[in-house]
Amino acid sequence: MPYGAEFRSGLKILFVDDDDAFAFLVRKGLTRRGHEVETAASGDGALERIAQGGIDVISLDHSLIGETGFDVLARLGPRGSRAPVVYVTGDSDARTAVAALRAGADEYVIKDAGPEFFELLIAAIEQVYERWRLKKQREEQERVVREARDRAEALLQEVSHRISNSLSLVVGMVRMQASTLTDPSAVNALQETQSRLMAIAGVHRRLYMHRKIGMVALDDYLKYLTEELQDTLRDQDHPVAINLAADPITVSTDRAIPIGVIVGELATNAYKYAYPPRTAGEVRVLLRQVDSARAELRVEDDGAGYDEAARAKGTGLGSKILKAMALNLRGDITKHDVARGTSIGVTFSFDDIEFRPTGSALIA
Repeated sequence: MPYGAEFRSGLKILFVDDDDAFAFLVRKGLTRRGHEVETAASGDGALERIAQGGIDVISLDHSLIGETGFDVLARLGPRGSRAPVVYVTGDSDARTAVAALRAGADEYVIKDAGPEFFELLIAAIEQVYERWRLKKQREEQERVVREARDRAEALLQEVSHRISNSLSLVVGMVRMQASTLTDPSAVNALQETQSRLMAIAGVHRRLYMHRKIGMVALDDYLKYLTEELQDTLRDQDHPVAINLAADPITVSTDRAIPIGVIVGELATNAYKYAYPPRTAGEVRVLLRQVDSARAELRVEDDGAGYDEAARAKGTGLGSKILKAMALNLRGDITKHDVARGTSIGVTFSFDDIEFRPTGSALIA
């Protein structure tokens, strides 16, 4: 059995050679193999036939009248935009074959009139076509996968967008409800509810700002969240600013939500209770990389300080939520000793954390 005899027949081959007698022999051998062969004696004739379409493989001779196969290769265009090329040369110098491959040929065969040449030519033609076919098949499969992924991403983005819009609508209704109340405890409870809803809505709104599906850029998300909290809590008689300093850290959606809720709880509490009424102050939200696997979140103020023995203000629900969110992060809420005010935070680590280079781009 000749080398390559297992390959299916039926290829349409263009044999480019100005030797009519040799072209006849090649056509005879390839036809016997089951392939259909057309011939061209020049580069112009070859390009004209290729432009008509339907050619599976091009067999190109090196020596043509007034030109070389290199000249024809330059006019054929790059691989991928045309049929594969088997370069046929009578020059036994390996440099010619290497130059042909660099110029765009897919395979080469040393030309002679012996029976081995025809078997090698047939094998080369069938092999380059099979490689080309598998490459095209792989490209098509990759295209299908990309399109399916793009459709899935678009669907997920639409779902996240709708969830975010729905939660934002609920936040708006809670804000409207709070504006109709005069009982301070009821207003405070609704404001805390707003911050918790905003923390969840913000994750869905920022879910596709990063290049990885299901990942959230914490620095961008916390910027959104602290700005929303500032707008919600703003009080002309209580001029407290909420400021953020965050390293470029990315986490999964499941991690971002508890981190956002923790920031909402701590920042809201500091805004309301750290400073006396009508006193300016600052609440700082700090996110920093600790090492290659851990990050730390802190919320600080320069206010009156935290008295653990004092009776909790509000319902105490916030403390329970903080503990639950810290447990979700596999961390503990920790109070840090500071000269003035209060500093409370949590250190967290998990497999899906990513520390982005400073200045890395987000998708808008």
